[in-house]
Amino acid sequence: MAKLYFRYGAMNSGQTTLLMAVAHNYEERDMFVKVLKPDFDSNDILVSKLGVERKVDLLIKKEDTLKEYLKSISKENISCVLVDAAQFLNKEQVDELFLFTKKYNIPVICYGLRTDFKSSMFEGSKRLFEVADIIEELVTICRCGKRAKFNGRKVNDEFVLIGNQIAIDKENNVTYESLCGKCYIEKVLHINLKEED
Repeated sequence: MAKLYFRYGAMNSGQTTLLMAVAHNYEERDMFVKVLKPDFDSNDILVSKLGVERKVDLLIKKEDTLKEYLKSISKENISCVLVDAAQFLNKEQVDELFLFTKKYNIPVICYGLRTDFKSSMFEGSKRLFEVADIIEELVTICRCGKRAKFNGRKVNDEFVLIGNQIAIDKENNVTYESLCGKCYIEKVLHINLKEED
């Protein structure tokens, strides 16, 4: 039976790059994939940090249902469905992907973030943790060299804890940095871990 996978990590853990590598591996063997992405930035081209690009087969709007689209592609000899930025899916869309894997025996591999810059789960990530058959962490490192698990948001190069959950990297002077727990506490929450209680 096909499975729903969730491969998650902090920013810069290579989710998009890995998605494109998986797509390439299937296509190199004359198999077909569909690449889906939530429409959070209106861009139908995936661009990895390494500069590799790929057109998306479907941009998913927040209010979209996927049932009919998934039913239609199940008849196209598809070997796998790949979803980038899966944290931006809504709960119902994740459920539709899960049901698709079981009904049509086609695997779905979702890539995304676990939490936002306030360390709160995204709706799509939360549901994927609840229903995915296989959950895999993609590792990246903090500036200090430790494993990064958190996403720090910077505006004008200063860490912030205010703002909407979604802000696009490099728009309005917003950037992100992946951080270990200690650096997140010290740099984002501004708590000095060396102080006496």
